[in-house]
Amino acid sequence: MLICIINPNTTKKMTDNIEVVAKKVASNGTTIVSTNPKNGPESIEGYYDEVFCIPGLIEEVLSNSEADAYIIACFDDTGLDAIRTITNKPVLGIGDSSFHIASCLAGTFSVITTLDLSVPILKNNLLKRGFDRICVNVSSVNVPVLDLENEESNALLAIEDEIQRSITNDKAEAIVLGCAGMADFAEKLEKKFSVPVIEGVSSSIILAEGLVKMKKTTSKLGGYSYPRPKSYSGIFKPVSYTHLTLPTNREV
Repeated sequence: MLICIINPNTTKKMTDNIEVVAKKVASNGTTIVSTNPKNGPESIEGYYDEVFCIPGLIEEVLSNSEADAYIIACFDDTGLDAIRTITNKPVLGIGDSSFHIASCLAGTFSVITTLDLSVPILKNNLLKRGFDRICVNVSSVNVPVLDLENEESNALLAIEDEIQRSITNDKAEAIVLGCAGMADFAEKLEKKFSVPVIEGVSSSIILAEGLVKMKKTTSKLGGYSYPRPKSYSGIFKPVSYTHLTLPTNREV
């Protein structure tokens, strides 16, 4: 089984860290390939950054067409719906995967993310997927994505404080870490607070493996139908439907 995990931003160090986390939970016989676009923002923080990631995401999926499943390693689930239209293989977002896993382990959960501008995005995703009824809060620690690994940012301490507040005030029974860059913290935080602490990279790997083993594919009825033939102009010409390298049976 081959799983391609795509970091939608261009920061290679983050991509490498995501791969390390993914390989820790992957089953024997599962090969993990990690990649990121060549063009786009160095981090994804808000609606504006998201827009410029999607063409690169499409190119990375098409460049790794041998994969059995794809994972988008941005907690905002950037481009998730768009990517599901160009392949019938399972495509998972780490945000959506985390919500599913949390709902299996607790009656309520809180999401802790990086910046305030990500909060409304995640609330919309929770509402869209039907998890808003059991997510008791979405909050941020006001630490930029690329500062999560900087010890001087005190990111871990800020996350710990927010977890304690969520457990005490919001009555959260589980914690979801709302950024791929927080994945390394999960095990340490779970031991400290004795509640499930869920990060999206591991959650996505487990779900992707299960879907592939079940031989499930993405529905091609409705919104996830393949794109309608049309031409795109200028810099977007390579990702227009007429230029996508799709097999004649449309099984990407």
